[in-house]
Amino acid sequence: MEILALKDLSFSYPESDKKALDGISLSVKEGEFIALCGRSGCGKTTLLRLMKKELAPHGEKSGEILFCGKPSDLIDEKASAGEIGFVFQNPEAQTVTDKVWHELAFGMEGLGYDADEIRLRVGEMANYFGINAWFRSDTATLSGGQQQLLALASVMTLSPKLLLLDEPTSQLDPIAATGFINVLRKINLELGTTVIIAEHRLEEVFPIADRVAVMDGGKLISCDTPENICKNLAGNPISVGFPAGARIFAGTGGEGKCPVTVREGREYLSSFAKREMPVNEASAEGDIAFSMKNVWFRYEKNSPDILCGAEVTVYKGEIFSLLGGNGSGKTTLLKVLSGIEKAYRGKTVILCKNIKEYRQAELHRHMVALLPQDVSTVFIKNTVEDDLCDICRVMGYSKEEAAEKINDICRRLEITDVLCRHPYDISGGEAQRCALAKVLLTEPRILLLDEPTKGIDACAKRKLKEILAQLCKNGITAFIVTHDVEFAAEASDRCALFFDGGIIASACPQRFFGKNNFYTTAASRISRGIFENAVTAEQVIALGKEALK
Repeated sequence: MEILALKDLSFSYPESDKKALDGISLSVKEGEFIALCGRSGCGKTTLLRLMKKELAPHGEKSGEILFCGKPSDLIDEKASAGEIGFVFQNPEAQTVTDKVWHELAFGMEGLGYDADEIRLRVGEMANYFGINAWFRSDTATLSGGQQQLLALASVMTLSPKLLLLDEPTSQLDPIAATGFINVLRKINLELGTTVIIAEHRLEEVFPIADRVAVMDGGKLISCDTPENICKNLAGNPISVGFPAGARIFAGTGGEGKCPVTVREGREYLSSFAKREMPVNEASAEGDIAFSMKNVWFRYEKNSPDILCGAEVTVYKGEIFSLLGGNGSGKTTLLKVLSGIEKAYRGKTVILCKNIKEYRQAELHRHMVALLPQDVSTVFIKNTVEDDLCDICRVMGYSKEEAAEKINDICRRLEITDVLCRHPYDISGGEAQRCALAKVLLTEPRILLLDEPTKGIDACAKRKLKEILAQLCKNGITAFIVTHDVEFAAEASDRCALFFDGGIIASACPQRFFGKNNFYTTAASRISRGIFENAVTAEQVIALGKEALK
């Protein structure tokens, strides 16, 4: 039975000559699991929001959206609120109450359910999602993974027929992201809920999707099984984000069934002769960009310590990536390094000078720049271009210098098309790149990045990797907090894990990811024991080609 039908759907935002959606037609059967993918800004979020009329953006729409055979515009508000659930990229944007139990009950209260049914449904959902241990906690104290799980549970209390999710794992660490995707699979299989998820973590969703819908430039270019998508679009730019098994299969000229899971990838590689990739050890020499020694920090006098004797040394021109669980303290570490927060014990040295000796303005003028996790806080003007011009004015650039620098950075980050738009009206991935552009215009010597790949597609990640590599060749140091293990493995000189208030296990990507079971790449899982020290798909492909000679 068809639960959702899109018929020649097109949409344009106000004052835009370009269509955000162009002639999309799609039929979704009840109980299907659909993965929606495509480059940042291709229209995924717009499409999802149009499916739920309360969230539909303002603009010019043509074509039809039918939900259970009825035009979506004619569905009454109660039915739409209850039968079509929506989970946002940022769980904080969806949280409306201060207590977990109240958040679970809020939707049902708003739709007029009686108290007994609310209590029963809330208790059932708390047990189903494993929320019992933090049922009475404040929502503000939850980790990112808990917040996103709560957002999903709150939606599911209304028993929706259709569940829409917009990049729900973008702010989750690898373990939390895997757990969240597994919960979605469980909901789909056990409750029969239809799921449509827009996601850049294709490694996680391809193996469980019934079909994959691929968008490009506002158009739906393909909708097929994950295996067929991987084989048929192997040469498309979007293929750089396909699961590692599929990329390895294509890169080594594989024939037959295309692997999309780690197990299938290992089965494919099992016939290859064993090889070993030389390890590119990170150099521990050179000038020090910054260091922390025995640094302790807490937000309040009587609160627990977030940093507990944290120590790290990062060298000039290095790209250093820090991974770890949600809520472990990685962002706090960045705030201390940037001077936003001050440690109560220990020593932090920035470019040969104690951080305490810097005046605030001095530290942030061509010295240290921080790209925050919530990039919306970076924007203060009505258009992206005005924001970029404003930071150039603050930095004292002439009009000619500003125009040249803005044109260059916009070209490299591919954001020229969104300069005239409001920062809140662009996609999450576009906002991420625009915020990075603003930070880079300050021309810092030390660049602190908090989840810089959040919400951006694989092609944009490669572009970011190239930009960071070029910046570091010119002497800039990049310190990255990330949950993106694939990006860290490809872009970093060194990686480390943040745990128990400190930084542990610093090593080059091959040593770091080659040892881990969970904080590691799919390519490492696929090739371990066959191609040693290979932690990226490119490295596995190189050894595979060598083994085939």
